[in-house]
Parts: sequence; structure tokens; C-alpha cells
Amino acid sequence: MTLALSTLGPSVPLFVGHGLFIGVLGLGGINAPFYIYVSRWFDRRRGSALALISSGSFLAGAIWPSIFERAIVYAGWRHTMLYYAVLEFLIIVPAAAIVLGPPPESPHRVLRTSAARGVTTIMGWPPNLVFALQACAIFTCCVPMSLPQAHLVAFCSDIGISPAHGAAMLSVLLGTAFLSRQVWGVLSDRLGGLYTMLVGSACQTVGLAAFLLTQNEFGLFTVSAAFGFGFSGLVPANILASRELFPVGEAYWRIPTLLLFSGAGMATGGWIGGVLYDYFGYYAPAFAAGVGVSMINFMIIGTLAFRRSQTLATA
Repeated sequence: MTLALSTLGPSVPLFVGHGLFIGVLGLGGINAPFYIYVSRWFDRRRGSALALISSGSFLAGAIWPSIFERAIVYAGWRHTMLYYAVLEFLIIVPAAAIVLGPPPESPHRVLRTSAARGVTTIMGWPPNLVFALQACAIFTCCVPMSLPQAHLVAFCSDIGISPAHGAAMLSVLLGTAFLSRQVWGVLSDRLGGLYTMLVGSACQTVGLAAFLLTQNEFGLFTVSAAFGFGFSGLVPANILASRELFPVGEAYWRIPTLLLFSGAGMATGGWIGGVLYDYFGYYAPAFAAGVGVSMINFMIIGTLAFRRSQTLATA
């Protein structure tokens, strides 16, 4: 319905269809509930499950653009949107009806929730202080995360690389992110969410800094793949850390809040990158600012991880 509405525009119907129905009511109403829903199905492999279900956007970003490009040339963007709407309706609606049943009820869930009401600290700190630091961590990880995703093609054009090759680099980045997110999921099952976030933050910082060190095509393909590997595990590891630290009964508001900060960070990073480029006339200051924010992210996560190691050592 929303995609059909968007085909009526290029102005108000497009903004209402994509902005309101797809963005606010669609993704906003699916993404956070799906994280919570899937996390309740798994205990031992929760990190791998969260990594897998959060990888769809990367896989879509690597596959669909080339298909849409050919379809738009053949049929135009309106008909392409309608064809995709029909495809979604025929596949997603029946799949959701078949698969999305009620999650299993943990036999100890009521006991854990009741006990959690008497817990006044998390890792020896007030729970909302820990959560505020976690929200700052997911915001500051997503600001630098969005810079190459939003500006890589323009960055390539700016240094004399064709936009087509820049788009190919973006596909490499997203494809690598999809594959490596499964690796981060397995790692988070063993290390836990906080320590996986710490490693991922370090990898993202190094990967983003590497964009400042090379401007040749082969080097940028390599750096794009490395950056895709580095950042891809951060968001699902953050969600996993929230489930590890806080009672399951609080997931209904903590996980959506974290995803709100994640989306705000992605939007802020893309916007700041454009503002800095407009001011300086080249992308180095934007990437340098992203590296600075990523270092702040590493320090926030490092604080939480160090505190957790202390509390585990004294437990």
C-alpha cells in the first residue's frame, strides 16, 4: 500500500509514503519489536540470532541496487516500485503468518523479573546510569558508522574515481558487513555483548582512519571491506549487552530506546559529514571527525567493559 502511494508522487505522496508509512510506521514498528521477539527465542546463541536477523539491510544493500537499476531502466521507477510491492506482499505476509508465533515462555522468567525489581544496581552503578552510557555508546558508534555509507560514492567522485566504482565499493562494504556480522554474532556468544562492542569499536576506528591514508582505487576497495568488517557487529552486540545487563521485563522499552539512539547517530553522522564537506570542500575533515567520535565511543565502551570485569572478579 505504501509503495503504491509513493508512486503517485514525486513530492507529497513520496514523502508521506516513504517518510511516514515506511520510515515511522514501517521500520519503526518492525525493527525494535523484531529484536525483542527474536531475543526471547534464544539463550545460548542469542548473539548469533541477533546478528543474523539484523543483517538483512546489508544483504539488501549489496543485492537490490543493481536489480532496481535495471528494472528502472526497463519499466521506470513507478512500475519498479509497484512490482516490488507485489513481491513483498506475496512473500513477506505469508512468511510472517507462518513463522511469527508466540515466543516460548521461559520457566524462570517470572522469578527473574520479580527478583529484578529488588535489584537497585547494575555492575554496582545505578541501572539508568549504565543505560545512559550504553545509549551514548550506540549513538557514538553510529555517527562514524554512517559516514562511509552515506558519503563513499561522493568521496570517490571527489578524488577522481568514477561513481560506478564508488557504488561497487559500497556494495563491497555492505557485503562484507553482512558476512562478518555472522562472525561477530558467534564471537558475542563467547565474549558477551560488552566485550564484543569493545573489539568492534577498535576495529571501526582503525578502519575509518584508513580512509584518510589512501586515495587509490585498490586501496579504497580494501579499506571498504575492512571497515565493513569492523563496524558490523556493534549494534547487535549492544542489543545483546542490554539483554545481558537488564531484566527481560525491561526489554520492551530499553531496546527500542537504544535503536532510537542508533538511528539518531546514523542520521547525525551523515549530516555532519555533508556539513563539514560543504565547509572545507573535501572529505578529510569529515572522516577525521568520525575517527574522533569513534575514539570517544571506544572510551565509553571501555569504561563499561572495565566495570563489568571488576564486578565479575569480585562476584
